[in-house]
Amino acid sequence: MKKYILIFGLFLLVAACRQQDAAPVPSTWEEMVAAGSNTTVHLMMWQGDPFINSYIQQFVKPRVKELYNIDLQVAGGQGNQIVSLLMTEKEAGKRSSAIDMMWINGETFYQLRQIDGLYGPFTDRLPNAALVDWNNPFIGIDFQQPIEGYECPWGNVQMAIIYDSLLTPQPPLTMEALQQYVQENPGTFTIPNDFTGMTLLKAWLIALAGGGDALDGPFSEERYRKASALLWEYVRSLQPYMWKGGKTFPDGPATMHKLLANGEIHFSMSNNDGEVDNKVLQQLLPPTARAFVFSSGTIQNAHYMGIAQGAPNKAGAMLVINFLLSPEAQYHKLQPAVWGDGTVLDRNRLPEEWQEKFNNVPGRTYAPQRSAIDSLALMELAPEYMIRLFDDFRKEIIEK
Repeated sequence: MKKYILIFGLFLLVAACRQQDAAPVPSTWEEMVAAGSNTTVHLMMWQGDPFINSYIQQFVKPRVKELYNIDLQVAGGQGNQIVSLLMTEKEAGKRSSAIDMMWINGETFYQLRQIDGLYGPFTDRLPNAALVDWNNPFIGIDFQQPIEGYECPWGNVQMAIIYDSLLTPQPPLTMEALQQYVQENPGTFTIPNDFTGMTLLKAWLIALAGGGDALDGPFSEERYRKASALLWEYVRSLQPYMWKGGKTFPDGPATMHKLLANGEIHFSMSNNDGEVDNKVLQQLLPPTARAFVFSSGTIQNAHYMGIAQGAPNKAGAMLVINFLLSPEAQYHKLQPAVWGDGTVLDRNRLPEEWQEKFNNVPGRTYAPQRSAIDSLALMELAPEYMIRLFDDFRKEIIEK
């Protein structure tokens, strides 16, 4: 928390130094390149994974420097931190934001739209947006919200459960099988009290509501109340048999990966179906680690880059985002040894030489192939479901 306050304070100081009226956004791409080149772009993003950090710092940053002489400055921050920063700036009447662009999705996108914190629409200004698979609802729709050009997709993932095949040769593929496994092997399962944990609970909520599109559309209090009653009943049936007796919960997947690696628990999880590969390569998980998706499905979603409404360098931000959509950047991060992040591009729209590369990307060794789990992908729910799950997980499980 102290670290965040320090970063937040530094960003406000930077914002004070950057007070200037935002330059008009150029009307043509040639003018955009001219305006955005030889500038500094400030990006705020989650920095909790060394492979992702390396992708940005060791690949993206030098490439945009080479292409446009852009100095990409990256600072840590996500979700509520981004919303709080932009809200504070707005309330202070600041004309210019401390950040130009940020990594967002779902709940954060919803909150930023509520406070008019995002610039847009802008995706139709990006040449590489023509390569995006906009017909894929997991890309063009974010938590049941059409993105309408106010954020740009740059990666696509599906939640997977990670396990050690040495400890668990036959993983439980259904909620019923998991319940039996946990009760027969107490202390080996837990749920992180974070975005990832709530994403798992959303998948279970959908399954208990009837599966598939049972909870699609705007938030429904009635549907949530009925499904969540079944959800908390199910979670409470697991709780006494959970890690630490279900009295405490990990803060996120990184902690769970460590617990899995030392055999303290039998299951970790990730919002990225390909993460198990790079965690084995990092030697954070053993080579016997594997991943699966529940037969009732897991959430698939995209992650996005947004531009702050008050960004002083919108042109520079668009140059960076356009590069993130390039076949070069998308192919590089698709490789398991780099990140293993799914592409948002429609491969049929790519030049032939890039189609060949994408079709022959180094395969996954430990994670399931995307083609094997696509049919089990569930759409994200409206943002209010996530907000309620966070609140009710605390009330119904943690505090009881």
